[in-house]
Amino acid sequence: MSNMSSGKRFQGKVAIVTASTDGIGLAIAKRLAEDGAHVMISSRKQKNVDAAVDQLRSEGLSVSGIVCHVAKEEHRRKLIEETLNKYGGIDILVSNAATNPAFDAVLSTSESVWDKIFEVNVKATFLLVKEIAPYIEKRGGGSIVLVSSIGGFVFSGLLGAYGTSKTAMFGLTKALVPQCAGMNIRINCIAPGLIRTRFSEALWKDPNVQADRLQSVPMNRIGEPSECAGVVSFLCSEDASYITGETIVIAGGQSARL
Repeated sequence: MSNMSSGKRFQGKVAIVTASTDGIGLAIAKRLAEDGAHVMISSRKQKNVDAAVDQLRSEGLSVSGIVCHVAKEEHRRKLIEETLNKYGGIDILVSNAATNPAFDAVLSTSESVWDKIFEVNVKATFLLVKEIAPYIEKRGGGSIVLVSSIGGFVFSGLLGAYGTSKTAMFGLTKALVPQCAGMNIRINCIAPGLIRTRFSEALWKDPNVQADRLQSVPMNRIGEPSECAGVVSFLCSEDASYITGETIVIAGGQSARL
Protein backbone atom coordinates (compact mmCIF):
# COMPACT_ATOMS: atom_id res chain seq x y z
CA MET A 1 0.00 0.00 0.00
CA SER A 2 1.58 3.28 -1.05
CA ASN A 3 2.14 5.98 1.51
CA MET A 4 0.37 9.16 0.39
CA SER A 5 2.24 11.24 2.95
CA SER A 6 1.85 15.01 2.65
CA GLY A 7 5.51 15.93 3.10
CA LYS A 8 6.46 16.92 6.63
CA ARG A 9 3.12 18.22 7.85
CA PHE A 10 4.07 17.58 11.49
CA GLN A 11 7.58 19.03 11.45
CA GLY A 12 8.47 20.08 15.01
CA LYS A 13 5.35 18.45 16.48
CA VAL A 14 5.40 15.84 19.23
CA ALA A 15 3.03 12.86 19.33
CA ILE A 16 2.25 10.22 21.93
CA VAL A 17 0.78 6.96 20.59
CA THR A 18 -0.21 4.29 23.11
CA ALA A 19 -0.07 0.56 22.36
CA SER A 20 2.17 1.38 19.42
CA THR A 21 4.64 -1.48 19.05
CA ASP A 22 2.45 -3.61 16.77
CA GLY A 23 -0.51 -3.48 14.41
CA ILE A 24 -2.54 -0.30 14.03
CA GLY A 25 -0.65 1.55 16.76
CA LEU A 26 2.74 0.88 15.19
CA ALA A 27 1.45 1.91 11.77
CA ILE A 28 0.13 5.19 13.23
CA ALA A 29 3.41 5.91 15.03
CA LYS A 30 5.35 5.21 11.83
CA ARG A 31 3.10 7.43 9.70
CA LEU A 32 3.21 10.39 12.10
CA ALA A 33 7.01 10.09 12.27
CA GLU A 34 7.23 9.88 8.46
CA ASP A 35 5.18 13.09 8.40
CA GLY A 36 7.81 14.79 10.55
CA ALA A 37 6.64 14.31 14.14
CA HIS A 38 8.77 13.21 17.07
CA VAL A 39 6.85 10.17 18.35
CA MET A 40 6.82 8.56 21.80
CA ILE A 41 5.72 4.96 21.42
CA SER A 42 4.73 2.62 24.23
CA SER A 43 3.43 -0.78 25.19
CA ARG A 44 3.38 -3.02 28.25
CA LYS A 45 6.55 -5.01 27.44
CA GLN A 46 10.07 -3.59 27.26
CA LYS A 47 11.18 -6.04 24.56
CA ASN A 48 8.33 -4.91 22.30
CA VAL A 49 9.18 -1.26 22.89
CA ASP A 50 12.85 -1.90 22.10
CA ALA A 51 12.05 -3.82 18.91
CA ALA A 52 9.67 -1.15 17.61
CA VAL A 53 12.04 1.71 18.43
CA ASP A 54 14.90 -0.11 16.67
CA GLN A 55 12.72 -0.79 13.62
CA LEU A 56 11.51 2.80 13.25
CA ARG A 57 14.90 4.37 13.96
CA SER A 58 16.44 2.11 11.32
CA GLU A 59 14.12 3.86 8.87
CA GLY A 60 15.49 7.24 9.95
CA LEU A 61 12.47 8.22 12.03
CA SER A 62 12.51 10.29 15.23
CA VAL A 63 11.03 8.01 17.89
CA SER A 64 11.56 7.08 21.51
CA GLY A 65 9.79 4.49 23.61
CA ILE A 66 8.71 3.65 27.14
CA VAL A 67 6.87 0.85 28.90
CA CYS A 68 3.33 2.01 29.69
CA HIS A 69 0.37 0.08 31.03
CA VAL A 70 -2.25 2.79 30.51
CA ALA A 71 -4.42 1.62 33.42
CA LYS A 72 -1.60 2.40 35.87
CA GLU A 73 -1.35 6.02 36.99
CA GLU A 74 2.40 5.92 37.56
CA HIS A 75 2.94 4.53 34.04
CA ARG A 76 0.89 7.31 32.45
CA ARG A 77 2.77 9.88 34.50
CA LYS A 78 6.14 8.49 33.38
CA LEU A 79 4.97 8.45 29.76
CA ILE A 80 4.09 12.14 29.95
CA GLU A 81 7.24 13.11 31.89
CA GLU A 82 9.52 11.22 29.52
CA THR A 83 7.91 12.85 26.49
CA LEU A 84 8.24 16.33 27.99
CA ASN A 85 11.86 15.70 29.01
CA LYS A 86 12.78 14.31 25.61
CA TYR A 87 10.87 16.63 23.28
CA GLY A 88 9.74 19.64 25.34
CA GLY A 89 5.99 19.41 24.81
CA ILE A 90 3.05 17.44 23.40
CA ASP A 91 0.93 18.32 20.35
CA ILE A 92 -0.82 15.07 19.45
CA LEU A 93 -2.26 12.16 21.44
CA VAL A 94 -3.44 8.93 19.82
CA SER A 95 -5.06 6.63 22.38
CA ASN A 96 -4.92 3.14 20.93
CA ALA A 97 -4.55 0.83 23.95
CA ALA A 98 -7.33 -1.73 24.41
CA THR A 99 -7.89 -5.16 25.85
CA ASN A 100 -10.30 -8.04 25.43
CA PRO A 101 -9.39 -10.77 27.93
CA ALA A 102 -12.31 -13.10 27.16
CA PHE A 103 -14.76 -14.13 24.46
CA ASP A 104 -18.18 -14.47 26.08
CA ALA A 105 -21.84 -13.68 25.61
CA VAL A 106 -22.66 -10.47 27.46
CA LEU A 107 -24.60 -12.05 30.32
CA SER A 108 -21.84 -14.67 30.73
CA THR A 109 -19.18 -11.99 31.17
CA SER A 110 -17.70 -12.02 34.66
CA GLU A 111 -17.53 -8.83 36.70
CA SER A 112 -13.73 -8.97 36.72
CA VAL A 113 -13.55 -9.22 32.91
CA TRP A 114 -16.09 -6.40 32.52
CA ASP A 115 -14.11 -4.22 34.92
CA LYS A 116 -10.82 -4.96 33.14
CA ILE A 117 -12.25 -4.08 29.71
CA PHE A 118 -13.71 -0.79 30.90
CA GLU A 119 -10.68 0.09 33.02
CA VAL A 120 -8.32 -0.14 30.04
CA ASN A 121 -10.53 0.73 27.08
CA VAL A 122 -12.59 3.60 28.54
CA LYS A 123 -11.36 4.84 31.92
CA ALA A 124 -7.66 4.88 31.00
CA THR A 125 -8.45 6.64 27.72
CA PHE A 126 -10.39 9.33 29.58
CA LEU A 127 -7.57 9.76 32.12
CA LEU A 128 -4.93 10.03 29.38
CA VAL A 129 -6.91 12.79 27.69
CA LYS A 130 -7.52 14.54 31.02
CA GLU A 131 -3.81 14.38 31.92
CA ILE A 132 -2.35 15.27 28.50
CA ALA A 133 -4.81 17.91 27.22
CA PRO A 134 -3.35 20.71 29.41
CA TYR A 135 0.09 20.12 27.85
CA ILE A 136 -1.37 20.25 24.34
CA GLU A 137 -3.15 23.49 25.28
CA LYS A 138 0.18 24.94 26.46
CA ARG A 139 1.54 24.44 22.93
CA GLY A 140 -1.33 26.49 21.51
CA GLY A 141 -3.56 23.52 20.76
CA GLY A 142 -3.37 20.30 18.80
CA SER A 143 -5.21 17.09 18.10
CA ILE A 144 -6.40 13.95 19.90
CA VAL A 145 -7.56 10.76 18.18
CA LEU A 146 -9.23 7.89 20.02
CA VAL A 147 -9.07 4.44 18.40
CA SER A 148 -12.38 2.64 18.73
CA SER A 149 -13.71 -0.20 16.55
CA ILE A 150 -16.44 -1.22 14.14
CA GLY A 151 -17.36 -3.48 17.07
CA GLY A 152 -18.82 -0.42 18.76
CA PHE A 153 -21.44 -0.28 15.99
CA VAL A 154 -21.82 -3.91 14.90
CA PHE A 155 -22.02 -6.30 17.85
CA SER A 156 -20.61 -9.82 17.75
CA GLY A 157 -22.14 -12.42 20.02
CA LEU A 158 -18.91 -13.15 21.89
CA LEU A 159 -17.55 -9.59 21.94
CA GLY A 160 -20.43 -7.83 23.67
CA ALA A 161 -18.50 -6.30 26.56
CA TYR A 162 -15.64 -5.24 24.29
CA GLY A 163 -18.10 -3.76 21.78
CA THR A 164 -19.89 -1.84 24.52
CA SER A 165 -16.60 -0.33 25.65
CA LYS A 166 -15.92 0.73 22.09
CA THR A 167 -19.37 2.33 21.80
CA ALA A 168 -18.45 4.33 24.91
CA MET A 169 -15.50 5.76 22.95
CA PHE A 170 -17.90 7.38 20.49
CA GLY A 171 -19.74 9.02 23.39
CA LEU A 172 -16.51 10.05 25.10
CA THR A 173 -15.33 11.74 21.90
CA LYS A 174 -18.56 13.76 21.67
CA ALA A 175 -18.54 14.60 25.38
CA LEU A 176 -14.99 15.99 25.22
CA VAL A 177 -15.61 18.33 22.27
CA PRO A 178 -16.78 21.49 24.11
CA GLN A 179 -13.92 21.60 26.64
CA CYS A 180 -11.32 20.54 24.10
CA ALA A 181 -12.51 23.18 21.64
CA GLY A 182 -11.99 25.79 24.34
CA MET A 183 -8.39 24.57 24.61
CA ASN A 184 -7.94 24.71 20.80
CA ILE A 185 -7.78 20.90 20.70
CA ARG A 186 -9.70 18.88 18.12
CA ILE A 187 -10.74 15.40 19.21
CA ASN A 188 -11.88 12.71 16.81
CA CYS A 189 -12.27 8.95 16.71
CA ILE A 190 -11.63 6.15 14.23
CA ALA A 191 -13.53 2.87 14.06
CA PRO A 192 -11.45 0.29 12.18
CA GLY A 193 -13.17 -2.76 10.75
CA LEU A 194 -11.42 -6.04 9.96
CA ILE A 195 -7.74 -5.04 9.85
CA ARG A 196 -4.82 -7.44 9.41
CA THR A 197 -3.31 -7.35 12.92
CA ARG A 198 -2.25 -9.89 15.51
CA PHE A 199 -5.02 -8.60 17.81
CA SER A 200 -7.70 -9.57 15.26
CA GLU A 201 -6.13 -12.70 13.75
CA ALA A 202 -8.86 -14.95 15.18
CA LEU A 203 -11.17 -13.24 12.69
CA TRP A 204 -9.03 -13.66 9.56
CA LYS A 205 -6.30 -16.29 9.96
CA ASP A 206 -8.60 -19.24 9.25
CA PRO A 207 -9.70 -18.93 5.58
CA ASN A 208 -13.24 -20.11 6.37
CA VAL A 209 -13.69 -17.62 9.20
CA GLN A 210 -12.24 -14.88 7.00
CA ALA A 211 -14.61 -15.70 4.14
CA ASP A 212 -17.56 -15.55 6.53
CA ARG A 213 -16.44 -12.17 7.91
CA LEU A 214 -15.87 -10.69 4.46
CA GLN A 215 -19.48 -11.36 3.45
CA SER A 216 -20.43 -8.11 5.20
CA VAL A 217 -17.54 -6.12 3.68
CA PRO A 218 -18.41 -4.75 0.20
CA MET A 219 -14.73 -4.23 -0.70
CA ASN A 220 -14.25 -7.96 0.01
CA ARG A 221 -10.81 -7.70 1.56
CA ILE A 222 -9.09 -7.17 4.89
CA GLY A 223 -7.81 -3.69 5.66
CA GLU A 224 -4.17 -2.93 6.37
CA PRO A 225 -2.92 -1.01 9.44
CA SER A 226 -1.45 1.68 7.16
CA GLU A 227 -4.98 2.46 5.95
CA CYS A 228 -5.89 3.46 9.51
CA ALA A 229 -2.65 5.40 9.93
CA GLY A 230 -3.38 7.59 6.91
CA VAL A 231 -6.74 8.63 8.34
CA VAL A 232 -5.17 9.48 11.71
CA SER A 233 -2.52 11.60 9.97
CA PHE A 234 -5.28 13.48 8.16
CA LEU A 235 -7.30 14.02 11.34
CA CYS A 236 -4.25 15.43 13.15
CA SER A 237 -3.34 17.73 10.27
CA GLU A 238 -4.48 21.19 9.19
CA ASP A 239 -6.43 19.51 6.39
CA ALA A 240 -8.92 18.53 9.13
CA SER A 241 -8.85 21.93 10.87
CA TYR A 242 -12.66 22.21 11.04
CA ILE A 243 -13.35 18.60 12.03
CA THR A 244 -13.93 17.65 15.66
CA GLY A 245 -16.19 15.22 17.49
CA GLU A 246 -16.40 12.85 14.53
CA THR A 247 -15.95 9.11 14.21
CA ILE A 248 -14.55 7.87 10.89
CA VAL A 249 -15.30 4.24 10.06
CA ILE A 250 -12.46 2.47 8.22
CA ALA A 251 -14.16 -0.79 7.29
CA GLY A 252 -14.32 -1.33 3.53
CA GLY A 253 -17.95 -0.25 3.29
CA GLN A 254 -19.27 -2.40 6.13
CA SER A 255 -22.54 -0.98 7.42
CA ALA A 256 -22.00 0.84 10.72
CA ARG A 257 -24.63 2.61 12.78
CA LEU A 258 -26.16 2.24 16.19
